[in-house]
Parts: sequence; structure tokens; C-alpha cells
Amino acid sequence: MSLFSDNIRALRINHKISQEKVAQSFMITRGRYVKYEDGTSEPPYSILKKIAQFYQITIDLLLSVDIREIDVNDLLKLGNNRLVLPIQVDEMGENRIEVVTQTVKAGYLSGYADPEYIEQLQQISLPFLGVGKYRGFPVEGDSMPPHQDGDIIVGRYVEHLGEVLDGKTYILITRNEGMVYKRLNKNKKNALVVASDNYFYPAYEVKASDILEIWEYQCSIAKSDKKTEALENDAIKNMFVELKRDIKEVKNSIGLTN
Repeated sequence: MSLFSDNIRALRINHKISQEKVAQSFMITRGRYVKYEDGTSEPPYSILKKIAQFYQITIDLLLSVDIREIDVNDLLKLGNNRLVLPIQVDEMGENRIEVVTQTVKAGYLSGYADPEYIEQLQQISLPFLGVGKYRGFPVEGDSMPPHQDGDIIVGRYVEHLGEVLDGKTYILITRNEGMVYKRLNKNKKNALVVASDNYFYPAYEVKASDILEIWEYQCSIAKSDKKTEALENDAIKNMFVELKRDIKEVKNSIGLTN
């Protein structure tokens, strides 16, 4: 038997539903469905999708995770057969926050939807954050001061792209760019403009279809009290404006035109 067949058998038994009733729901014969449960036949995509929707669980979980080893009631259900996230609490009922460290960062990009992988991450609890699903992510590079290499950004899971607010910072998990922490702007159709607070790094676009997860900044955990640069954002902008003005004046004085 395959993991998939074990899973659909376990789900059916947990829901106390007969094979006949399940088969009727998929508009197939009981004999055909039984072959899926005993592993002698694999369902086509159309039936696989119906099974996932019937049990309100993702296809990824059906195919790659042993459902018997997790409590599906502790999963954050997002509807329409989309990603589910495990919600874990401690003995006091406080939400446990999984922390993605630098050493496991690469693995997260392939295991973000695997409850078994998530359960193995280091965990912390920050009760002051309140209701929501939170996760910690490592900072890399110097593009988002005052945050530095090794700091942890704690983000709240954002379910809908429409919840993203212009000018706020978010952790993005993407197919092509991997894991990034940036300031977002929604002024592009079907895309986000992501910008660094360090102006030496240019802004760029990320297609909405490329985004796997979005986590809104809630707080940070820093390991250094290093003093940040004294220049504020407005001061940096003014510096470049003045430099541009000076260059224009020099061009005008020697008779050059744009």
C-alpha cells in the first residue's frame, strides 16, 4: 500500500464514512474506490482533487505526509484546497512560534507545507503577540536596517494578498527569489513592488503567482545592540536630490543639456 492509500483509508475511518458513501460522493463505483484504498490503482487528477476537497485537505498532504501521525484538527485551513499550516500550542495554550534558523533556511523552501518538517523546527512563545499564526525567520544581509545578519523577524501569517498594506514590511516566501524580507507596495497589477530600506539596493517586482507565503512583520529578536547609521531615510533622499541639483547646475554652467 502507498502513503496515499493509507491516508485516504485513515481519513475515511476517522470520519466514520463507508466506502460506498465515499464512492458515491466521487460519482464512481465502490469497486473502483476500493482499489485506491488498497493501493492497486491510482486515481486520476480529477478524482484526487475531489478527494482533497471532500476531506478539506491539500493534495500535497495526501501524497507526502502520513496523516495518521498528525492531528488534522490542528491545521489552519485556508479553503479551496490551498496550503495548510500546523498550529501548535504549549501546555498553557499559548501559540508556539516555529523559528526558521539560518541552518534550516534552505530546507524551509521545500518543507514549508510539511507538518512533520515544521514540527521539527525550534520553537519559542511570545504571548504578547495575541491571536494569529506566527513564525520566525532569519535576517540575511544589510538591505533592511537596523536589522542585521542573524536577527530574527517574527511575522504573522497573511492569508490574502489583499491584506498587504503599502509601506509595511513582510517576509515573502517565493518560488524564484526564495525567502526575502522587504517593504512592499501594491501599485502593480498582479505583482508586488518590493523595496529595501537600504537605498543602495534597487526595488524590483515579484509576481503574485510566484508568492507561496506572506508573513507581516510583528517584532524582531536581535542579538546585537550595534548603533545604526545616523542618517534617516528623509536625509538620504535629500542628499540625492541635492546631488542631482548640483550635477544639473554644473551641466548648465558649461553649456551641456540633458
